[in-house]
Amino acid sequence: MSTQTMHEKIETLHQRETEAMLGGGQERLEKQHQGGKLTARERVDALIDPGSFDECGLFAEHRATLFGMAGKSFPADGVVTGAASVDGRLIHLASQDFTVSGGSAGEVHSIKVASIMEQSLKTGSPFVFINDSGGARVQEGIDSLSGYGKVFYTNVMLSGSVPQISLICGPCAGGAAYSPALTDFIIQTRQSQMFITGPQVIKGVTGESVTAEELGGPEAHMAFSGVTHFIAEDDQHAILLARKLLSFLPSNNLEDPPRVEGDQNVDPDPSLEDIVPTDVKKGYEIREVIAKVVDFGDFLEVQSGYAPNIVVGFGRIAGRTVGIIANQPSVQAGVLDINAANKASRFIRFCNAFNISLLTFVDVPGFLPGVQQEHGGIIRHGAKMLFAYSAATVPKITLILRKCYGGAYLAMCGKDLGADRVFAWPTAEVAVMGAEGAADIVFRKEIQEAEDKKAKRAELIEKYRDAFSNPYVAAGRRLVDSIIEPASTRRHIAQVMEYLHTKRELRPAKKHGLMPL
Repeated sequence: MSTQTMHEKIETLHQRETEAMLGGGQERLEKQHQGGKLTARERVDALIDPGSFDECGLFAEHRATLFGMAGKSFPADGVVTGAASVDGRLIHLASQDFTVSGGSAGEVHSIKVASIMEQSLKTGSPFVFINDSGGARVQEGIDSLSGYGKVFYTNVMLSGSVPQISLICGPCAGGAAYSPALTDFIIQTRQSQMFITGPQVIKGVTGESVTAEELGGPEAHMAFSGVTHFIAEDDQHAILLARKLLSFLPSNNLEDPPRVEGDQNVDPDPSLEDIVPTDVKKGYEIREVIAKVVDFGDFLEVQSGYAPNIVVGFGRIAGRTVGIIANQPSVQAGVLDINAANKASRFIRFCNAFNISLLTFVDVPGFLPGVQQEHGGIIRHGAKMLFAYSAATVPKITLILRKCYGGAYLAMCGKDLGADRVFAWPTAEVAVMGAEGAADIVFRKEIQEAEDKKAKRAELIEKYRDAFSNPYVAAGRRLVDSIIEPASTRRHIAQVMEYLHTKRELRPAKKHGLMPL
C-alpha cells in the first residue's frame, strides 16, 4: 500500500513530465540548435495556438529487450503526438524528436503516430507530421517495419478525407520517406534530406558518387523528382508555410474551405490589358495575371520549381478559396509535357477531394512533341489531366487568354470536360492547331501553285485565323460562354464563383474510376 500523499504523487508526476519533455537531454537539445534546427517541442509550439496543445502518449515506452535495448528509456519513444488548434481550428500532429535515439521509429513510436492519425480521421481535422528521423529502429527488427506499415495504411485511410501535410525538418530516409509521399503536401527545409537509399548504399551498389544534398536535398526534390511541394529556409519558415497552407483548406472533405472577408473590390482593372501580348509567339509572366485576379495579389504557389511550364496554387477571390492551374507562356510557351500533366493532375485531384473550386488560365500551344516525350508516355500522362478534370465535380471555371490549340485545349478543362463556365478574352485563339500550321495543311495546293508563295501563305494564314482562330467561332458553338474584357476578369470570376458554390453533381455509382497511372 502506497504511503505517498496526493501532494507527493503530484510532485512525482511533475518530475516525470519534466524529464520526459527534455527528450534526449539538454546536451542533445543544444546540439539540435547548433545544427540550425528547432527541437520537436519547439516546432509544435511554433505551429499551434499558444496553450492549445493536448499531448497524448508522453509516457509511452518501447518494449524491446534485444540488442542492448533492455532497460533503455526513450522519452515519449522519440515522437511528440497530440491535438491542438491553428488559428482556432483543430488539427492533430506528430513531431519526431531527433534528440531521442535519432528520432528512430520503433514499434511504439509508429503506433503513437498511427493512433493520433486515427483521431484526426475520427474528428475530421487535418494531420501534420513533422519528420526528423534517422529511420527505422533496427534494434527492434521486424516490429519497426510493422509500425511503418501501420502508419502507411493510416495515411491511405486519411487520404481524401482530411488534409495531410508533412514537414521534412531533418533526415527522412528509407521507408520513412514513404509516409510523406502518401500525404498531400511536403514542405522541406534546407537543413533536411529525403531518400530511400543513401549515398553510401548507392555508391556500393551502382558505383555512383553523390552527396546527400545532391541526392535528397530540397532543390533536388523540387527540380527533378517533384516530391517536394514547398522549400523552406528553416524550421520557422516551414511552419509559417504550413499555417498559411492550412488557412486555405477545409478541415475535411465534408466541409467547404473557410470563407474569409477577403477583398470585395471587383472594380475594372485596365492594367490587365497590358500584360498579355497579342502576338502568340511572345511570352509573358502568367503570375502577373493571377496576381491581378486573386485577393490582394496573394497567391500560394505549389511546386514552383517543378514543371515550371505550368503554374498551380491557391488563392482567394472575394474571400473564397480557389485552386488555380495556369499555363506559363514564359517557359516553353506554356506547352504541356509529362511533368506538367502529373503536377496539374495531382493538384486538380486534391482540390476536388476537398471542395475547392478550380480556376484554369489557358494559353497553351499543345502537347510537347518529341521522341523522349512519346517514349516517356505522354499519352498516358496527358490522359491524367483529361481524367482529373472530367472526374472533378467542384465548380470549374476556365479563362482562355490567348492561344488554345488542339488536344491541349481539352486537357486545360474545355467545355466538353465539364467546365461550368468558359470565359475568353478577345485575344483568344481557339482552334485545332495554330493558324500557320493549319494553313500549310488546308491551303497546301494554293500555296504551291502561287507565284509568290510567301505572300500567298501569309494571306491564307490570316484567312484561316479570321475564320477559325478567334473566340467568336467557339462562342458560336457554345464552347465559350462569354467573351469578356480583360479589365472585368475579376468581377466575372467572383460572380460565377458565388453562383456556383452550391453546385452538386451526381456521378455513376462505382467503387472508383481507373486513372491512367
